[in-house]
Amino acid sequence: MAGQSRLGRESAFRTLVSLPYRPTTPLAELTRRGLMAFGLLLASTLLVWFDRAAYIDNTNGDGVGLVDALYYSTVTMTTTGYGDITPVAPHARLLNAVLITPMRVGFLVLLVGTTIEVLANQGRRILLDNRWRKRMRNHVVVIGYGTKGRSAIATLVMNDTDLSKVVVIDNRSSAVAEANRAGLAAIHGEANDRQTLRAAEISKARQVVITLDRDDTAILSTLTVRQLNPSAHIAVAVREHVNVALVRQSGANAVVTSSDAVGRMLGLATVSPTVGAVIDDMLSSGAGLEVHQRQVAPDEVGLEPSEVRGERVLAVVRHDSVRRFYDPTVGALRTGDEVVVIRRAVAPVGKQRRASDPLRVEGSAYTEGPASDDD
Repeated sequence: MAGQSRLGRESAFRTLVSLPYRPTTPLAELTRRGLMAFGLLLASTLLVWFDRAAYIDNTNGDGVGLVDALYYSTVTMTTTGYGDITPVAPHARLLNAVLITPMRVGFLVLLVGTTIEVLANQGRRILLDNRWRKRMRNHVVVIGYGTKGRSAIATLVMNDTDLSKVVVIDNRSSAVAEANRAGLAAIHGEANDRQTLRAAEISKARQVVITLDRDDTAILSTLTVRQLNPSAHIAVAVREHVNVALVRQSGANAVVTSSDAVGRMLGLATVSPTVGAVIDDMLSSGAGLEVHQRQVAPDEVGLEPSEVRGERVLAVVRHDSVRRFYDPTVGALRTGDEVVVIRRAVAPVGKQRRASDPLRVEGSAYTEGPASDDD
C-alpha cells in the first residue's frame, strides 16, 4: 500500500509531455466541431425515431414521425424543452437519462464553448496579430534567440531600441516562450523559411541580426533575407573565419566571427588579463565602459577628436568612410560626421550609477563602486 501511495504521488507530479500542435483556422475549427455537434443531434434523432412507440405527441396525438424525432432532439439538445413530445415508456425515460442527457451536455459544450473559445481567443489573437503587423515598419528582426541573440537584443535596448520594434525568429518553442517572457514578439519557424520570414514582416525591416549555430544555415538565411529585403542592414555571426567571405557575398553588411573573437579574448585574458578585462567591459552592456557611435554635436563642430570631453574618440565616420582618430585627414570635426567613442555605460532606468563612483577591475570584468565584503 505504501508503494502504491508513493507511486500515486510520483504520478501526480510527473512532467506531462507536450504533444504536437496542429495549427488550424477558426473557420475550420468551427466547422469540425459543428459537424461533431450535428452527429450528436443525428444520433439522438435516430434513437428517438427507432423507439418512437415509446413517445407521445401531446399536441396532435398522431404519433411520432421522423420530423417529430428531429424536432424533439433539437428542442431537447438546446434545452428549450416545449414538452409537447414526451417519453412515456419507462425504458425511454431511462434512455433519456443515461444517453440523451449526456449528449445534450456534449452538444452545448461543442457549440457554445467552442464558439466562445474560437471567437474570443483565436479571434482576439488574429486581431492582435493584424494590429502588430500594421505597426511593424523599420523594425529589427533577430534570427536565433540563443546567447548571442539575447546579447544582441540587450545591446540594442541599451542603445534606445524599443522592444516593441524587435521580433525574434527561432525554431525552438522554448526559445520562443523565453522571448515572450522577455517582452518580445516571437515567431516559431526555420531561419531560411520564406513563409516564416514574411510572417516577421522581413521586407519592411530596417535591420536583421542573424545568430545561428550553423554557418551553412546562416549563409542560406542571409541569402533569403537579402532576396526578400534588398535594403536592410544585415549583421551575421559565423563560427569560422573561412565563411566570412561567403556570408558577405550572400548579402551581409557586417560579419562577426564568434570563434575568432572568443579566441582573441581568451588570448588577451591569458597574456594580459587587464587588457582582456577592459575589452570584455567595453563589449558588455549596462556597466563600466561601452563603445558607442553617435552624431557629432553642434558644440563639437570644429574641435579636434582629442578635444571632445567626457568621451574618448576612437574613429570618425565621414562620407561613409571610417577614419581612425590618429588619421591626419580627420582634422577638425564637421557637421554630419559621426564619431565612435568609448564612454561610460548608460545604466538601465532605476540603476543609474553615480559619476563619483570609481571604476575598478575585479577578475576579468569591470565593476563600479568600492569593493564590499560580499564581492
